[in-house]
Amino acid sequence: MKLPLVLFLCVFLAYTAVANNYNSKSDTTINTFNKAYVYRVKKLQDVINIDGVIDENDWKQAQKADKFYRVLPVDTGFATQPSTMMMAYDDKALYVAQIFYDTIPGDRVMESFRRDFSFGNNDNLLIFFDTFLDQTNGFSFGVSASGAKWDGTMSNGHSISLDWDCKWEMKTKHYDNRWVSEMRIPFKSVRYPKGSKEWNVNFSRLDLKSNEKSAWAPVPRQFPTASLAYSGRMQFEEPLPKSKMQFSVIPYLLGGAAKDFEAGTSTDYRTDVGFDAKVGISSSMTLDLTYNPDFAQVEVDQQVTNIDRFELFFPEKRQFFLENSDLFSSYGYSHTLTPFFSRRIGLDAPVLAGARLSGKIGNDWRVGFMNMTTEETGENLARNFTVASVQKKMFTRSSLGFIAVNKEYFDVPSDTSMYNRVIGFDYNLASKDNVWDGKFFYHRSFQPDNPDKQYAQGAMLMYKTQHLNLGLFETSVGENYRAEAGYVRRTGYNFIGASAGYTFVPNKKVVNHGPSIKLDNYFNPDKDLIEHQYQFEYELTFANRAELGFEYTDHFVQLRNDFNPTQDPEHYLPEGSEYDFGLFSVSYQSTRKSLFTWQAEASKGSFYSGDIQYIQGEIGYRFQPYVNLTMNFNYTDMDLGDPFSREKFWLVGPKMDITFTDKIFWSTFVQYNEQIDNLNINSRFQWRYQPVSDIYLVYTDNYFTGNWNSRNRAVVLKMTYWFN
Repeated sequence: MKLPLVLFLCVFLAYTAVANNYNSKSDTTINTFNKAYVYRVKKLQDVINIDGVIDENDWKQAQKADKFYRVLPVDTGFATQPSTMMMAYDDKALYVAQIFYDTIPGDRVMESFRRDFSFGNNDNLLIFFDTFLDQTNGFSFGVSASGAKWDGTMSNGHSISLDWDCKWEMKTKHYDNRWVSEMRIPFKSVRYPKGSKEWNVNFSRLDLKSNEKSAWAPVPRQFPTASLAYSGRMQFEEPLPKSKMQFSVIPYLLGGAAKDFEAGTSTDYRTDVGFDAKVGISSSMTLDLTYNPDFAQVEVDQQVTNIDRFELFFPEKRQFFLENSDLFSSYGYSHTLTPFFSRRIGLDAPVLAGARLSGKIGNDWRVGFMNMTTEETGENLARNFTVASVQKKMFTRSSLGFIAVNKEYFDVPSDTSMYNRVIGFDYNLASKDNVWDGKFFYHRSFQPDNPDKQYAQGAMLMYKTQHLNLGLFETSVGENYRAEAGYVRRTGYNFIGASAGYTFVPNKKVVNHGPSIKLDNYFNPDKDLIEHQYQFEYELTFANRAELGFEYTDHFVQLRNDFNPTQDPEHYLPEGSEYDFGLFSVSYQSTRKSLFTWQAEASKGSFYSGDIQYIQGEIGYRFQPYVNLTMNFNYTDMDLGDPFSREKFWLVGPKMDITFTDKIFWSTFVQYNEQIDNLNINSRFQWRYQPVSDIYLVYTDNYFTGNWNSRNRAVVLKMTYWFN
């Protein structure tokens, strides 16, 4: 396996210098791909009222950004429906005005009033600010046609985390031929360098009635409009005021009751208090503190049918761990092999307290430090989790990062050491034009009585143009690699993979279509093939943005452990047995502009020693913008032959989301899962009575699916308030 790795590294490192277009006199503003697109922001001469009426003289004098280029379904020409953006500022805030013309008959698409709306299900405006001119990190603000807000932090050049909220004003009004918004974004809500006079910016419009996505600074169709590599520039008339130190505290009060019917215990009543605090150390560095955090209001995970040999991955949803999370979670491969996965903290024991320091030092350095302590329980010792991350910008948009993770146990016997540690570095390649993307990393774990083969190493290189998509992938993980605070899907293997795809863009009813292939090969430490998965796919996208796909997967597996996909305790597929099977699938995603939407995937084929067929998907209907009804479903029929019994089970998850106003929300999610014999009900009421201050009422219940006896039940009332 050494020769492919050496060749891979030669190609990867040789291309790095070319792809980054390095200039020894580099200036991030000059290197912005769309540097010719400049918006000059004038200082206010009067007062602007945030009322959705664009009638102030400052708006008449402001520069008009009114030529939006199409990005989807094709990236040629201007958008069908005109758009106009304007900006102005004073010593305290940035003001933004938006006019989106709409003359196509029919209702505008607006799913709900909920903050941080689903991008693809709403007519909307998104704005992307690169305040440090690094084309990697930034802030995003937006508004849907219903007047719902969107705000988030940006990382990795295009990724947006919507779990960051700040205080800002916005008002939306609708007219027969247009919809209009005004915004006021306080400068204290964002971070920027001292003496800033220029940011990078782009405006993006999604107009579902015309089935078009467009942007002020043009973006190739293969990239999201959030790509900071393709942002334009905004120049302020005068330097911005010095960013003031920020300090905010969000305490909470909680009361609740829970009863475990299975255990037969009495009702457990509890009250609790805690807080989160945020301290602006500088204009670009933030200290977050938490004491006795509670996550009762966090949305429950969507359950899945589990017939996999490995641990399933569920994303983090707790807000404290999500802000600036890329500083800690972007190492390795986030969904298969990463040294730090925040869901390892606090799910099996309450979090006592924690602190996180994160931000930038100058334009080229980012640092992150997190320390969390969990309490001792009847099953687990108290533990401390410490993570440190440093990233150095390289060339135009690439970076070199170092991470150290330490999990330490408290109150262990004096002659015993209990810890797990990982250190590693990642090099992330991102070319100036986004066409090349890559990564190389090496991590090593340290644990008592586990001396050998504690390494994890990987590399990838991807090339993406409008028509061609190519990828090379390589991973090697030692048998004894342990990252207890991370997510490691499997150990003791070597992996080589490749992918290729070609997209035709005919610009007709079918706006793009094309084939793709993905070849994954796994080898044991002795270089013997133990698994391959070859996927062949053909996808079509229609003018209304509906999608149709066909896929065939050929799978070979030599089991390294006993495996039972039916979860039958008496029978299993034995270690060392080999299986070659294939599966054909067809999938469809309907257009998002209809009130009724649906997506589904149907599959049929062989599976290990037998056969399988399943259908899964989601249907939805909205009474916009107040009620959104969805239901995900999965029906699996699996027959592995003797001695296994045939298994048929349903997973059905109806969900009702009601947004009475932009401040009052109620959602109920029911999940019926035959595989685990459980019916779960989770109902959550939220009242945002002040900006970023909430009252939650959460009810949870679980039942057996056969006799419908209750397993456990809980209700929680929680109140938070933002002192800023």
